[in-house]
Amino acid sequence: MMATLNFTSFNPGSFILVGIPGLEKFHIWIGIPFFAIYLVALAGNDIILCLITMDCSLHEPMFLFLSMLASADLILCTTCVPKTLGIFWLRAQEITFPGCLTQLFFLHFSFFLDSAILLGMAFDRYMAICSPLRYTSILTSKTTVKIMVGIVGRSFIVILPVVFLVKHLPFCRTRIIPHTYCEHIGVARLACADISINIWYGFAVPIMTIISDLILIGISYTLILHAVFHLASRDARQKALSTCGSHVSVILIFYTPAVFSALTHRFGHNIFHTFHIMFANLYVAIPPALNPIIYGVKTKQIRDKVILLFFPKGM
Repeated sequence: MMATLNFTSFNPGSFILVGIPGLEKFHIWIGIPFFAIYLVALAGNDIILCLITMDCSLHEPMFLFLSMLASADLILCTTCVPKTLGIFWLRAQEITFPGCLTQLFFLHFSFFLDSAILLGMAFDRYMAICSPLRYTSILTSKTTVKIMVGIVGRSFIVILPVVFLVKHLPFCRTRIIPHTYCEHIGVARLACADISINIWYGFAVPIMTIISDLILIGISYTLILHAVFHLASRDARQKALSTCGSHVSVILIFYTPAVFSALTHRFGHNIFHTFHIMFANLYVAIPPALNPIIYGVKTKQIRDKVILLFFPKGM
């Protein structure tokens, strides 16, 4: 009994991140496309942020939400991808317990932040298309800032308990994590204690939050489509559908792999573990890289500013 207590630790010092189990000999090559995708994500989201910050004409609610999305995407990919590349290329597999908790927090925080931002963007499009005459009076600068603060606050409140749940777990088993980054249930499963609270909180709270966001987003876009197809002008319909098309594309890119990853992690015991880890890594890298490209192509104001940035008039 005393030996077990001595071996048990509430601060295990460090963990070992394996990478992608079964593909260790291919880590160097797998890291190359991840590095390229990460560079695209950094460049694309930085350009979006710079354009919105510097151009006063883009200080509208839609673009303020877009700047939040770009920031959240940068947090998401930067939290995971650099450490993943360190594992792939430098065999830097060790991560301290505080470092693991920090990575865990920002990983899940950015996920909920993305979801809440997409809901905010759906509300913005609903007001712009369904109630255009009331848009500027309702979504004032003050109201937009309050919504943005609420988005950040909700994400923080939902995720903070996860950190405390993990921090107070005793670890007396292996400290090897068969993954490229620390995530809640993966770390909790290494504990030598009952993790029922972790499992229920880690599953029930995210599912309820994400499902509520998805339902509200679905209602918003149902009302938007109903309003769009009742517009008299064909050009107005095409403009509205083009704007909403970029949002819907980003929503699908975000929610589809996220829901799949969450469900397979808890129920997909027959799914090959290597596939699950690879998919989880693609999830934190690809959406942040694709989102600025989608908005750059689909949103006229952003597209025009990007063209002007790289091809100034008179050159």
